[in-house]
Amino acid sequence: APPPPDEARALLLRALDLGVTLFDTATLYGFGANETLVGEVLSPHRSRFTLASKCGLGGVDGKRVIDGRPETLKRQCEDSLRRLRTDVIDVYYLHRWDKQVPVEDSVGALADLVRAGKIRTIGLSEVSAATLRRAHAVHPVAALQNEYSLWSRNPELGTLQACRELGTALVAFSPLARGFLGGELRDVIGLADNDIRRTMPRFTPENYAANVGLLERFLPLA
Repeated sequence: APPPPDEARALLLRALDLGVTLFDTATLYGFGANETLVGEVLSPHRSRFTLASKCGLGGVDGKRVIDGRPETLKRQCEDSLRRLRTDVIDVYYLHRWDKQVPVEDSVGALADLVRAGKIRTIGLSEVSAATLRRAHAVHPVAALQNEYSLWSRNPELGTLQACRELGTALVAFSPLARGFLGGELRDVIGLADNDIRRTMPRFTPENYAANVGLLERFLPLA
């Protein structure tokens, strides 16, 4: 559940005061509401942080829709700039690769946005090393955002090496394994009905109980 607006605003400003220099949002988050919040609260401090957002995955009639067509990405960028109250987004990710659209076409649209001065660099999210290479051949990819933690180590199978070769930064999401490695989530009974973790096999009650047992063995090492 989203926090009350006043708490959300205070959280963003506290993060800025503590030295956070990267704020990452997306068209999808709250179907634009999160970008609006970030714009309202942080736009007066725009010079103090790097701003990232994402396109290609949005909300249509309350449902998540993947759409990587060039015209959609450019429209979403204009909407994001308006909500974020900024002239340029520092890192703009393709949130999901739309398999109905060649990744070269989607990245080509983002390259047009770079040339237009509306975004500074291009990012990708949740793609393989092979797709990263295809995209990078169209325009340099500054960042790849994939899940990476002690229990999600797929980037070690080739993506990390591709990032090294291409000069692409790997941005790890869910580095604490969606709360598992934080040590406070002892069971999943209390998760809200709409908590995304309820759809993940690792968070079923029987699997999670087994995983907590593994975590107990890890804690002395940690």
